[in-house]
Amino acid sequence: MIKVDSINKSFGDKTVLNNFSAIFEAGKINLIIGRSGSGKTMTIKCMLGLYQVDAGNIFFGERNFTTLSGIEKKDIRKEIGMVFQGGALFDSMNVEENIMFPLRMSEKMGWSEMQQRVDFCLNRVDLKNVNKLYPSELSGGMQKRVAIARAISLNPKYLFCDEPNSGLDPTTATVIDNLLKEITYENNITTVINTHDMNSVMDIADNIVFIKDGVKKWDGNRESFLTTKNQDLNEFKSSSKLFA
Repeated sequence: MIKVDSINKSFGDKTVLNNFSAIFEAGKINLIIGRSGSGKTMTIKCMLGLYQVDAGNIFFGERNFTTLSGIEKKDIRKEIGMVFQGGALFDSMNVEENIMFPLRMSEKMGWSEMQQRVDFCLNRVDLKNVNKLYPSELSGGMQKRVAIARAISLNPKYLFCDEPNSGLDPTTATVIDNLLKEITYENNITTVINTHDMNSVMDIADNIVFIKDGVKKWDGNRESFLTTKNQDLNEFKSSSKLFA
């Protein structure tokens, strides 16, 4: 579980997050939704420690991430997998090398053990015989699956995904959604996904947090999402083709 408690983040006179609180449960798909510029990505960046919050606390289990030393934060980061928007694969590395990158950085594994882990992760995301291909030789959906394979290579307790369906056709987006859901449930991962894809909300969300202008306006499960009277959320839903 991750608990975000009353965090604030500003840049000069611009407030990006304002007293934001949320609980992201283990073994669940936790979505953060909102319009572009609402603060979704900044929330994740603060949770990852890429930006230090101005106030508030972030807990990974019982550990207060915001008060830990650099070494202690590094230990938590070893428990985190990240799927970036666009995949963020290294163009100069082939698929195998991309997945091995965090293994080489964080683990003392022999070559044979790393190779086995790479093959296991590729098999888990339904990719075979692509080890020596480069990102430019893969489709967008395949690149996302390689990015997921890299993110799970260290058996993370926490998985963060920033717009994982960005740029994908609906069919491929569904494949990615289902894959993230399966991996989350199988391994009891705390998965946090930023998205504006309403199909993801309807298909895989366990918990949903709606953010507007850096303020949490609503949270709840998928069933309450459909029946809520919250005006801000319903206005957001009405802008989606799914609810138009």
